[in-house]
Amino acid sequence: METQAIQEVANATSHLSIFSLIWSADLVIKLVVLGLFASSVWTWAIILEKVATLRHLKGLTKKFEDNFWSGGSLDRLYDNIGNRPIEPMASMFVAAMKEWKRSNILKAKTNRGLRGVSLQQRIEKAMNVAMDKDLESLENRLGFLASTASAAPFIGLFGTVWGIMNAFSAMGYTQNNSLATIAPGIAEALFTTALGLVAAIPALIAYNKLSSDIDRYARKLENFMTEFSTILSREIDDTAIQAEIAGE
Repeated sequence: METQAIQEVANATSHLSIFSLIWSADLVIKLVVLGLFASSVWTWAIILEKVATLRHLKGLTKKFEDNFWSGGSLDRLYDNIGNRPIEPMASMFVAAMKEWKRSNILKAKTNRGLRGVSLQQRIEKAMNVAMDKDLESLENRLGFLASTASAAPFIGLFGTVWGIMNAFSAMGYTQNNSLATIAPGIAEALFTTALGLVAAIPALIAYNKLSSDIDRYARKLENFMTEFSTILSREIDDTAIQAEIAGE
């Protein structure tokens, strides 16, 4: 009896390759496997793209900071960057400088500029808009990672339940409770569970890591906005004082 059971186990497991399981599974299991596999592939595509993007942006940010704090002319730096920078910190700088230059043009044409407080608010708003736009682009598709991390195990569990149901249905239909009868259904069930975890675990780890890196990068941008806003505030105050002296 024991020898027969061992032989049944050997015969059952010899036919349980991954491809044969998927090929012989019913439509529901195939859809579950296909959905989880596609989610896993897309998850890794997002992870690799976000990691490469963040690494590239950090390098560009470091280069911009070196140029900004080198003590050179802000106008020259603005001219060198151009109107469409690809780096968030440079985008904030360009947005602020555009508002600053627009106020100077208005002053030259009308012999009066915007009030200091109004100009300061416009500059900060422009930098905020530029920062939010770039951060929104960085955070794009992170929601898919969060959804995959939370939903994939339950989708795999659904496949598990369905596979077990198939196993019991096969056992009832054949009136045979041997391992060879129920093994395919059980194997399908365990495979969908494993595939759900394979999709969910990297998505969860990557979502937490990428969210943390983006938050840290956002704080860096906010610190730059505060520092640059302070610099421009001093320039605005100096300009106002010079205008008052000239008016006297």
